[in-house]
Amino acid sequence: MRLTLTRQILLGLALGIVVGWLLSVTHPAYAEVLRPFSLIFLRLIKMLIAPLIFSSLVAGIAGAGHPKVVGRMGLRAMIYFEVVTTLALAIGLIVVNLTQPGRGVNLPSPGSEPRLATPQTWKDMLLHLVPESVIDAMAKGDVLQIVIFSIFFAIAVGLIGERGKPIIAMCESVSEAMFKLTNIVMRYAPIGVGCAIAYTVGHGGLHVLWNLAALVGSLYLAVAVFILTVLLPIALWMRIPLRKFLRVVKEPAVIAFTTTSSEAALPRAMEALEHFGVPRRIVSFIVPLGYSFNLDGSTLYLSLATLFVAQAAGVHLSLVQQLGIMLTLILSSKGVAAVPRASLVILSGTLVSHGLPVEGVALILGVDELMDMARTMLNVVGNCLACVAIAKWEGQFVEASDEALEAALIAGEL
Repeated sequence: MRLTLTRQILLGLALGIVVGWLLSVTHPAYAEVLRPFSLIFLRLIKMLIAPLIFSSLVAGIAGAGHPKVVGRMGLRAMIYFEVVTTLALAIGLIVVNLTQPGRGVNLPSPGSEPRLATPQTWKDMLLHLVPESVIDAMAKGDVLQIVIFSIFFAIAVGLIGERGKPIIAMCESVSEAMFKLTNIVMRYAPIGVGCAIAYTVGHGGLHVLWNLAALVGSLYLAVAVFILTVLLPIALWMRIPLRKFLRVVKEPAVIAFTTTSSEAALPRAMEALEHFGVPRRIVSFIVPLGYSFNLDGSTLYLSLATLFVAQAAGVHLSLVQQLGIMLTLILSSKGVAAVPRASLVILSGTLVSHGLPVEGVALILGVDELMDMARTMLNVVGNCLACVAIAKWEGQFVEASDEALEAALIAGEL
């Protein structure tokens, strides 16, 4: 049986766990040897992000016609993002109140908390939207700043009329080349994923997979509840073909789960959505925008983790106080970058602002890798569904045939 790329990645994941376990019981220090091979994969992916987002956005927006079309689509996207992420926060609060994973957990002694970056204020987040230098934004891989510059540049290109068509044609060619380069890079994915999980298990041992099981179990339960009560009804209401949708998102979801990086799955997710039938101009606009404003998994995690720390510290929070935390997270989570561990920065700021012990972050760090897998996967799946939903809302979705998807699978593009 021919191994598809998804099966190769899953095989790499399984082999990585076995190799990591063997290293943990024999020579844990040797796990460091595998670290560079996982980092190579993440670097290969990150080098695609800036040119792919810029070229796709410029070609999609400038070629879409009147700026009002882009503005309408952006407004619909923001409405969708706010509703869904608010529901994610609410589900996180409900689940953590029911499961009470923090009861009986002892917080580490004061002074042992990890050093994290200072959380951003609303002024910092507002200023962060506009890059001082687009070159610097691309060098740092700041998705949100690249999106902002690309949108303004694309609108300007569209406004100069005929003289802008060569730029649009060039960006279309660059976008095509970047998707082909993505296919090349993805051939390394099974090795990168296997080495990443082998390093994690080899460095921390198999106990990293079940330590603080109540907290991890609560998060995975909340993710399942969110998928069944929010994402599934949206898909059914918008009449999105579920079987095909699951088929096209499974590979980006597996990549996100194993690498704990939404960025690693971004190029593949964009390509898969195009094969599914979403126009490139919508994919190139909605998916990068969602990576800053539609992080369902991260927002769900933040509400759950905040109350977990309160429970572990023996602090009782009233319903009004929990709603206050929810409002804070609705605003602050928009500043979280789609990179591993960024949610911990927002979490630490939320704990401080509500008088909760920041030492709880040190406790969560022990199993954050496992929780990061689930929340990152949900971020990617949620953004893919949002993109298809917006395309349906715009009346621009053309469902791909089974034959077309099969052809893409055979060609190694899915």
